[in-house]
Amino acid sequence: MLTLTLALLGLSIGLVANAFPTQQSGNGKNWVVIVAGSNGWHNYRHQAGACHAYQIVHKNGIPDKQIVVMMYDDLATNKTNPTPGVVINRPNGTDVYKGVPKDYTGDAVTPDNFLAVLKGDSASTKQGSGKVLKSGPNDHVFVYITANGAPGLLAFPNDECRLTHLVLNLPTQLVFYIDACDSGLMMTKLPDDINVYATTATNSYACYYDEKRKTYLGDWYSVNWMENSDVEDLSKETLMRQFKIVQSHIMQFGNETLANMKVKAFQGNANARPAPPMTLQPVVEPGLIPSADVPMAILTRTSTAEAYLYQLKVIIEQLTQKMRKVVQCVTGDNHENPKILSVKMDLMQNQCYKDAVSRYKKHCLTWFSTEHEYYLRDLYMLFNLCVSRYGTNWYCIHLIPPSFYTSPQGFRSIQFLFRKFHIFRIEDNWK
Repeated sequence: MLTLTLALLGLSIGLVANAFPTQQSGNGKNWVVIVAGSNGWHNYRHQAGACHAYQIVHKNGIPDKQIVVMMYDDLATNKTNPTPGVVINRPNGTDVYKGVPKDYTGDAVTPDNFLAVLKGDSASTKQGSGKVLKSGPNDHVFVYITANGAPGLLAFPNDECRLTHLVLNLPTQLVFYIDACDSGLMMTKLPDDINVYATTATNSYACYYDEKRKTYLGDWYSVNWMENSDVEDLSKETLMRQFKIVQSHIMQFGNETLANMKVKAFQGNANARPAPPMTLQPVVEPGLIPSADVPMAILTRTSTAEAYLYQLKVIIEQLTQKMRKVVQCVTGDNHENPKILSVKMDLMQNQCYKDAVSRYKKHCLTWFSTEHEYYLRDLYMLFNLCVSRYGTNWYCIHLIPPSFYTSPQGFRSIQFLFRKFHIFRIEDNWK
């Protein structure tokens, strides 16, 4: 696992905030980093969003040499694609795939490469084009990330990245748009006295189910900001106005004075001719569904194997119940249980959570496959244990018997460190 260290402070990154941020000067450049952190047809919406974001910044005058795109690139030629070579991001939408740069695809979509791109470290990139940010003091950087997520982390195809610990050394103004489950927790400690502004989804919702493609075409936060950018004059609209237009289920962090700047200062070239606004027909029923439920929702719509669907639902419920029993074992039956089991707390105790997630991945199952992605949704229970007093200077090792792991196969052992020198053994009759 890669930890991206967040040192967004003072002179260490040179992003000292101005009380009144200025629009881009004539000799400044715009840089864009676009990341789709998933793969697979069921996650179609992430790469479709990444392609759409590229079309927006491209048509608004940012040259490809200043745009870095990371996406797995398994949609256009996917055997499931009824329109080979075409990717859309809304019902009956236009192709957003054509012309998209393929800087980092397949196994090159990694947190390591993402970090190298942000740091401008071309020598550390692997397998991709080597294109990285080369931003200077007069430049603006726009970073858009769409992915699956959990408290404090973004899932990549074969790894995860912890944006809460992101190291940036950019002498420039920077805007993040992040669309992933619980992505807001990544930015809660972002200082407001540096030139970084972020908007994130509090909870990510998929939308626009397509009967022909049998998948969801977009994520609600993403399609809202992108469709707004499609139809508005970005040289007149501010980031704050765009935030307010799409603010359902999103939050903002960092230096909010940057939000007074025009959208085009980050999503376009201020010196380029404005792109003509598009006209989009409203989608009457977007069909919102929590992102964590997407794989099951697609199977429910498409599968004729009712027995398989029932079995899968049972397994998911069993896993959730097993996680709840781990929480109860750590805490006992006390008044904190309802909060730990249901409320997503603020980000604290990063090392504890990192250790707990590492053990979950090592001893249980990872989420790097279609059938296991829903494991991400229960990580908030570990997160909450670390935030509460159980994640301080105490250990607890839980020894779970073989009967605990009979469903699904591969759930062999689980160890969580929470209370020092106390060993809790969950016996075979603990079911």
